[in-house]
Amino acid sequence: MGTTRITMTPGARRALAAASRLFYEQGIHAVGVDLIAAEAGVTKKTLYDRFGSKEQIVVEYLADRDDRWRAFVTQWLDRAEPGSVDRVLAVFDASKAWMTESSPKGCSMVNAHAEISDPAHPAYAIITGQKQWMFALFADLVRAFAPTRADELARTLMLIHEGALVAHGLRIFPDPIGHARDRAGELLKDADDRP
Repeated sequence: MGTTRITMTPGARRALAAASRLFYEQGIHAVGVDLIAAEAGVTKKTLYDRFGSKEQIVVEYLADRDDRWRAFVTQWLDRAEPGSVDRVLAVFDASKAWMTESSPKGCSMVNAHAEISDPAHPAYAIITGQKQWMFALFADLVRAFAPTRADELARTLMLIHEGALVAHGLRIFPDPIGHARDRAGELLKDADDRP
């Protein structure tokens, strides 16, 4: 990722937990360090001593969510048969479970990108890094059973997946991730091109 992280003290963990909740619920730009400090029960000075800047709090928030997401999806992948379409569909199953448990307002990375579009911002690499990881994950999963079409199918799967995450947050229609999973299954039904 190339982004500098800090060592977490108990006070920093409390502040990060408060910041994470506030950033996700209210938006990164709408939440100031005064509110984070008050919610965490620490002083503003302590917050700056631990993190150095609000930008670093944002980095830690997004990096923490990214770490937890990658571990979460890996657990779902471990349950599916290696080299199968089921492993791709497990990503959609993991996303549905994650969104239900942790992200009712949609993907935190997509939401953060709406506020942080400057590549010079230290959190930008985390946001784009997660999406690049997702694309590579889809490509690797598909390559196991459709090696000649892996990149093409991964692009389509990525679009279906990300669209479902956005639709989930917008609540336009029920179960967009389930719908996306069904479309992914149809896309991959006859994709096996192994010799």
